[in-house]
Amino acid sequence: MRVARSLKELESALPDGRRVVVMTMGALHDGHLALVRRARESGGHVIVTIFVNPLQFTDPTDLQRYPRTLEADCTLLASEAVDVVFAPEVEDMYPDGDPIVTVSAGRIGKVFEGLHRPGHFDGVLTVVLKLFNLTKADVALFGEKDAQQLIAIRTMARDLALPVEIVSVPTVREADGLAMSSRNRFLSREERETALVLSGALMEARRRAESGEKPDAMLAAGYAVLAQAQGLILDYFDVIDPVSAEAVSTDYRGDVVIVVAARVGKTRLIDSMPATIQGDPE
Repeated sequence: MRVARSLKELESALPDGRRVVVMTMGALHDGHLALVRRARESGGHVIVTIFVNPLQFTDPTDLQRYPRTLEADCTLLASEAVDVVFAPEVEDMYPDGDPIVTVSAGRIGKVFEGLHRPGHFDGVLTVVLKLFNLTKADVALFGEKDAQQLIAIRTMARDLALPVEIVSVPTVREADGLAMSSRNRFLSREERETALVLSGALMEARRRAESGEKPDAMLAAGYAVLAQAQGLILDYFDVIDPVSAEAVSTDYRGDVVIVVAARVGKTRLIDSMPATIQGDPE
């Protein structure tokens, strides 16, 4: 496995042939490794990027607090037969400071996660597009937990005619249902118990969808689960269109994504779950 720490090193390390890219901010866990294994199964050379992107952080404290474990991450990736790890410094990615030209997420960046973190998705799309170009990606894999991010990246690839295939991989969860996240390490034992209501609310809402109930009934059931937690500060809980990221109408039928974001103690967590609302539209 080759580890490239600069753009020049990446250029010499890039293999010929099909390149399959997994983008991360490091502090790797089994959810990331599931992406890597899926990438390996898809064929081609596997490239993993590790870069804590300052453009997508709206809170400087959150940026500083984000875990950085490059040595341990590289050890994990070497055991997964990754071909190249690209772990640049901020100065390599943005040599003149914040870039003048960036990518706009448009209306996707103004709802739900984008509403609570203004400019977040612009930062995400800007770095993703740059990493597509630098790694010369043919395929890129992203987890489904960050549902709105996945929608934004797919939309960018479509609208800008990018020659990259976007592949989604289901969320990996702990045995108790908590979605794996690099931020979980910040939770105390009590906070982790509180955080379980996020996946619990998603599962209850999905169960209602499978029973043919409407979005408002799904949400009411999920809110009832969330109300059981003490110390949970909810940002949003809703049912969205998997293409537009907008909230669906009350009589919607078909595929949806249930999304949730909340703060538990000092840690902000997001989660999502795909579902299909059964029945015909009224």
